[in-house]
Amino acid sequence: MRNSSRGAVDPFIVMDVMEAARQAEANGRHIIHMEVGQPGTPAPTAARAALEQAMQDSALGYTVALGIPELRARIARLYGEWYNVDLSPDRVVVTPGSSGAFLLAFSAFFDAGDRIAMGAPGYPSYRQIMKAMSLRPIEVETQAENRLQPVVSELQRHAFEGLMVASPANPTGTMLDHAALRALIDLCAARGALFLSDEIYHGIEYERKAVTALEVSDDVCVINSFSKYFSMTGWRVGWMVVPERAVRQVERLAQNMFICASHASQVAALAAMDCTEELQANMEVYTKNRALMLAGLPDAGFDRIAPPDGAFYVYADVSHLTDDSRAFARELLDKAGVAVTPGLDFDPERGQGTLRFSYARSTADIKEGLGRLKAYMQARG
Repeated sequence: MRNSSRGAVDPFIVMDVMEAARQAEANGRHIIHMEVGQPGTPAPTAARAALEQAMQDSALGYTVALGIPELRARIARLYGEWYNVDLSPDRVVVTPGSSGAFLLAFSAFFDAGDRIAMGAPGYPSYRQIMKAMSLRPIEVETQAENRLQPVVSELQRHAFEGLMVASPANPTGTMLDHAALRALIDLCAARGALFLSDEIYHGIEYERKAVTALEVSDDVCVINSFSKYFSMTGWRVGWMVVPERAVRQVERLAQNMFICASHASQVAALAAMDCTEELQANMEVYTKNRALMLAGLPDAGFDRIAPPDGAFYVYADVSHLTDDSRAFARELLDKAGVAVTPGLDFDPERGQGTLRFSYARSTADIKEGLGRLKAYMQARG
């Protein structure tokens, strides 16, 4: 049987780490999970209750392709509450997770062979989805002095039809302020390129609020998700905001690609948006965990880190400890019982010398994991 060359993408390494951790647990070991970027908490209580009620009252069949109107309206209202942005619900598209939004955006706005710039390190699935869709990812090496975010001076050396930026970023947790975001959006506007803003970690910020690209321009594509702040990873529901002129184009694609996002997940997502007290309690845990990580990782020997502005990751330079981050991550799993993600997932060129640590789980797990890492690294010498 003939295989498509578009399917020859790299594996998502963190998923391989998750599987190795699962196998260790199946063999009776207790593993501390610092590899996976998902909250340890379930969907908010009211979200689960809303779905339970809907299952009694409704068949939960297909919805319209753009999403149930109540959810689109509530998402639009969120932009007023969080950013003081007046957004029309007509521009909101509910998607099967942020991954569905990436597929729709790449299909709606780009043709085969188009180039989309992105910073390295960056979320690995960007480049793999682009490759599968016959697009060309242009990976631009970001620098520590810029907190591993792309800047205009680096991007000017490259030709591209689109620019993908995440703030807060995965794997670094670093953010762009209003001026930096405007500079990148202005560069795209001058070139006739599309600015795509991955904002799935918005709401998980520590010392300052994240800036949405919609505060700067309406001529951008914004992608978000209920996975992170709203603690709904497995529910697979997200959204995108597109320019008004593009709504019908995206709608046609959504109709044919997905029909709609899961009706059940949309019902739960709508209720989750008003669970502020429970969601902020989750944020209190992340804040405690962040403080523990910023003290505990250097104590364990991982001292080359930049404090994250948002999300729930610490990205560490471990090039003084290893030149094979994948083998080192396996060593930490096997010997310390802590699962972490090798940087190769995020930066194919420099990732041999980096690791990502997630602190999305319980504070008790974070304390235990840091203790294990310190004990092992001291014994390792």
